[in-house]
Amino acid sequence: MSITAHHAPGAIPGRFQRRIGALLEPYIYLSPAIVLIALVMFVPLVIGISFAFQDYTLISSTAPSWIGLTNFESLMSDRRFWGAARNTLFWTVSSVSLQFFLGLGLALLLNRPFFGRRIVQALVLLPWAVPGFLTGLTWAWLFNPIIGPISHWMVALGLFEQPDNLLADPQNAIWGPVIANVWFGVPFFAVTLLAALQSIPDELYEAGAMDGASLWQSFTKITLPYLAPMIAITVLLRTIWVANFADLVFIMTGGGPANSTQILPNYIFTTAFRKLDFGYASAVSVVLLLLLLLYAAVLLRMRQTLVKI
Repeated sequence: MSITAHHAPGAIPGRFQRRIGALLEPYIYLSPAIVLIALVMFVPLVIGISFAFQDYTLISSTAPSWIGLTNFESLMSDRRFWGAARNTLFWTVSSVSLQFFLGLGLALLLNRPFFGRRIVQALVLLPWAVPGFLTGLTWAWLFNPIIGPISHWMVALGLFEQPDNLLADPQNAIWGPVIANVWFGVPFFAVTLLAALQSIPDELYEAGAMDGASLWQSFTKITLPYLAPMIAITVLLRTIWVANFADLVFIMTGGGPANSTQILPNYIFTTAFRKLDFGYASAVSVVLLLLLLLYAAVLLRMRQTLVKI
C-alpha cells in the first residue's frame, strides 16, 4: 500500500511543478523591472556595439553596411586615438589619485569632534552638488588671465613669469580640467570614507593605545584594513565615472590646444556628432568599454581578497 502511494500517478510531476513554480516566482514578480532594464540598457548597448562592425557614416551616400573588424584595424594606426588613450590614462589616474588622498585626509579630519563639524560636513558636499557644466565654466573663468585670479596667484608664487592662461599651454593644459575634477570629486571620497571610519569600533583604538601603538601604527594596522573594502569599491566607481566624464574637458578646453587634452569620451563625441562617423565612434566606445570591464574585474577580485583577509 505504501509502495502504491509512493508511485501514485501525478505525485512526482505535481511536486516538480511546485518546485519549478517556487523557483520562478521571484523572477515573475521582477519581470516588469527586468524587461524595462533590458529595453533601456541592453537593447541600446547591443545596437551601439553592432555599429562598431558597420560602415555607418551619415554623410555617406551609401547605406550602412557590415565591414567586420575594419574599424578596429583602423584604430591601430590612428595617432589621435592613441593620444586620446594616453590623455585618458593620465586624466583618470591623476584625478582619482588626488581625489582619493585629499578625500581620505578630509574624512580623517571630519571624523574628529570639533565645533561646527556638522556645518563643515554639509559644506563639503557643495562641490558635488554643482553641475559638471557649471563647474567647467567656473574653472575656465578662474584660469582666464583677464578675469580670473589663478594666473595672477601663480605669478605671485613664481610659477609664471606673467599672467597666462594655463588652458592655452599644450604642455600643461590637461592640469586645468584635472584640478577642476579634483575639486568636484573630493566630496565623494570624503563622505563615503567618513561613513566607513565612523563604523570602526572605538574599542580597537583603545586596545591599540593600551598596547602602546602610535598614531601611524593605529592608522596602518586598524584604520586602513577596515577601510580597504570601501576604498576598493569607491576607487572602482570613481575611476569608471572619471574615465567617462567628458563634461569638464569639453567645456574647459574642447580637447585642445592641439589635442593635448583630448580624452576618449571627447574623441567619441567629436567623431560621432561632428564627423558623423557612428561606426568608428562605436568602435572606440567598445574599446573603452572593454578596458573598463577588465579594470573592474581585476579590482573586484582584489576586493574579494581583501574582504577574506
